[in-house]
Amino acid sequence: MAAVNKSSISSLAVASVGAATLAVSLWMYHHNSKKSRKSDLTRGDSEVDGDAQKSKKDDVLHREIDIDGLTADGLGRILSKGTITIAYCSTTGTCEGFAKKLHKEIRDRSARNYRLVQLIQVAEVDWWDELLNNEGEADDSGSGGPPVLLFILPTWTDGTLPPNSQNLLQSLSEISTDWRVAPEPLRSSSPELQLKVGAFGMGSSAYDAHTVGKPAKEVFSCLVGKLGARPLVSKNVGGKREGKAKSKSLMIGDSEVGDSDVVFEKWMNGIVNSVIPSAQNNVIDGKKKTNGNSKKQQHVEEKQVEQDCACKSSGDTNNDEVGCCSNKSSEDNNEAGCCSNEKSDENDSMTDSLSEEYDDYDDDDDDDDDDDSEGDVLDVEDMGNVIKSQSSSKKSREPKEMVTPKQAKALKKEGYKLIGTHSAVKLCRWTKHQLRGRGGCYKHTHYGITSYQCMEATPSLACANKCVFCWRHHKNPVGREWRWKTDEPKMIVEEAVKMHVDMIKETRGIPGIQMDRWAEAHKVRHCALSLVGEPIMYPKINELLHELHERKISTFLVTNGQHPQAINDLIPITQLYVSVDASTPESLEAVDRPLFKDAWDRLKTSLSCLKNKGQRTVARLTVVKGWNSDEIGGYARLIALGHCSLVEVKGVTFCGKSDASNLNMSNSPWHHEVLQFTKLLLKELNAIREGGDDSMPEYDLACEHKHSCSVLLARVDQFAVPDENDPTKRKWRTWIDYDKFQELAAKHAADPTFKFGVEDYLADTPSWAVAGAEEEGFDPTDNRHRKKKKHPKYTKFDDDGVPTHDTFNEPLGEEEILKLRNVMQEKKKLVGAATTVTELQGGERVIDDA
Repeated sequence: MAAVNKSSISSLAVASVGAATLAVSLWMYHHNSKKSRKSDLTRGDSEVDGDAQKSKKDDVLHREIDIDGLTADGLGRILSKGTITIAYCSTTGTCEGFAKKLHKEIRDRSARNYRLVQLIQVAEVDWWDELLNNEGEADDSGSGGPPVLLFILPTWTDGTLPPNSQNLLQSLSEISTDWRVAPEPLRSSSPELQLKVGAFGMGSSAYDAHTVGKPAKEVFSCLVGKLGARPLVSKNVGGKREGKAKSKSLMIGDSEVGDSDVVFEKWMNGIVNSVIPSAQNNVIDGKKKTNGNSKKQQHVEEKQVEQDCACKSSGDTNNDEVGCCSNKSSEDNNEAGCCSNEKSDENDSMTDSLSEEYDDYDDDDDDDDDDDSEGDVLDVEDMGNVIKSQSSSKKSREPKEMVTPKQAKALKKEGYKLIGTHSAVKLCRWTKHQLRGRGGCYKHTHYGITSYQCMEATPSLACANKCVFCWRHHKNPVGREWRWKTDEPKMIVEEAVKMHVDMIKETRGIPGIQMDRWAEAHKVRHCALSLVGEPIMYPKINELLHELHERKISTFLVTNGQHPQAINDLIPITQLYVSVDASTPESLEAVDRPLFKDAWDRLKTSLSCLKNKGQRTVARLTVVKGWNSDEIGGYARLIALGHCSLVEVKGVTFCGKSDASNLNMSNSPWHHEVLQFTKLLLKELNAIREGGDDSMPEYDLACEHKHSCSVLLARVDQFAVPDENDPTKRKWRTWIDYDKFQELAAKHAADPTFKFGVEDYLADTPSWAVAGAEEEGFDPTDNRHRKKKKHPKYTKFDDDGVPTHDTFNEPLGEEEILKLRNVMQEKKKLVGAATTVTELQGGERVIDDA
């Protein structure tokens, strides 16, 4: 028996050694198969020239300084003693801004226990290497506090991290489930080497209330609940005895509620107070800080206790140190830190599993954080207004105003004139161009509007999409349905017209203004409901359109196709647009970033609704190189759903860098590229018709406006007639008889049974606006103006994009054209194809083509 036991023991020992060897081999393989972060970055620094480094400064790992003034030798390990690591990823710049603010706050406080503060991007870290490699623990003789790891993470589609940062969650999941990794590998017997963590999540409940801050919750819960890390913030930091709301290791900010700045400040104060001793925390630059405990400040802060959380629920003094807050309906601690309400996601098993474990974390290891310390008192005047308005709305149960003070400030800064609580108007640059005789917009070329008499407005600043190409830079609210206060249509129209005319009056002093046009511009004749947001969301959109028609103002309404019922219920208008920004469900998700999970189905239903509209309908395609410029057959199939009267193809306009957009100048196509795209689309549309779909109308090239990189396809049966001078040729009638439309619209308003169609208010298209004309869509009654030194080297190109005319519009010689063609061919060989798309860190796509 003893022999058997001895044999068994020997077998177990061998098995244990084998398992240990396998685990070590696995780690070595993983470690060697990936590039070492340090060596990779060092090599990158030596190989990339200065210009390239400068151009990609936002795409490389950003590590910051030794806060004692001693430059760190190399890159610090996350698990090293005396190291604070702030890891972030960002899509709109908010999380990046928060991360830099936290870094600066810790640096300015001069945390003497920490010799190194690092600011890094999540995507640049090998998390297997950092969390399982104990190189940082090997040197435990130095001074410094325990390692601290802080995450500031956004919420992407379906509650995930942005695509370039998903390595974090994937690595944590693999580490926590791999049987070859020891349980709780981050738990240390030495308090000085025990990793402590905190996390702040950003999101918007307008997308999905259940997924707000989900990545931050999952990262925190895995590190603490499965891998053995410890929450950084103790129960006593920012606790009740200080007359303040409790701070937490994990907190969530909701941009839809408008409290993210407030919640981040509270989270940051808790973090800072946890890593910096109170005596040191109260002294800055040799001066003692005031504790801010005046009765007035205490009273205001006590009133904020119930509101300082991302969810604004009432605080629960029984909560543990790792959460956010828990409302009265909660039975226990919430899911890893945010509050749980009646609509909470009960299926979040990752975070729910931690509620029982958190009670064990408050032990002697946290005694060093138990000092009474005062964080900075929040600026009540700056942040209290938002909280107060949100709180009063909840108490009264009345709809809140759409635009927050912060959003209003951003919109006004960009030139928007706000009307009431949810509308706006802005003067279009083409209005000023045509006032000066420098040409009108593409709608002047395609449809005959007078640009200087056109008002650009919206009755809804909110939108259900956050398109990557939106030139409004996402300063406006988002939402799937209307849930705000509703202003009256008559007031909106009256104020819009008044504000627009006031802006026209202000242009009088602009050099070159033609006074006859300036006088005519005081009468608004057209309204483009495409300024920003989704106008069709406005519940009283039909009444507003009627108000415009009563004033003899034509209506051009643009919708993103996410509200098909509203499209179906719309009264007859001058022209209805549906934006078709992608040809597949995947590209729609990437380009439009919709709030609706069924966005693709909604778009198809909206296009199908156009078939039954009696008036002019337009499928609007915005071409973004590298994003949605392929799979042209998919666009044709979408257009076929609605038998649209017109197909408007326009190249995206680059409006400068924005934290909310990944676009760059290379994503804007040239006019000849838009023209080529349109010709390919026309071929696909004809293929559907020739393939047996007899109901599919015939389309053809009708107009182009080179200045806007815009090309128009039109239905032959609705807009083409035989040319009187040459019956073998087509004469286009894409322009609009606006007086006739107003007459027809008035009849329909008086008698809803009265019907009218596209052909009832057509007008002839002038020869200069027709596709292929020498004027290229520029009205010859105006003068093309170019700034000094902005004259193009070439003015005309062939179908392949090879220049054919010089800057003076003179034809190039055959020899020079051949030389340029050869240069283009060499460039194509160099990039490997006609167009090469390179996706950079952060999702930006750079286009390299000939």
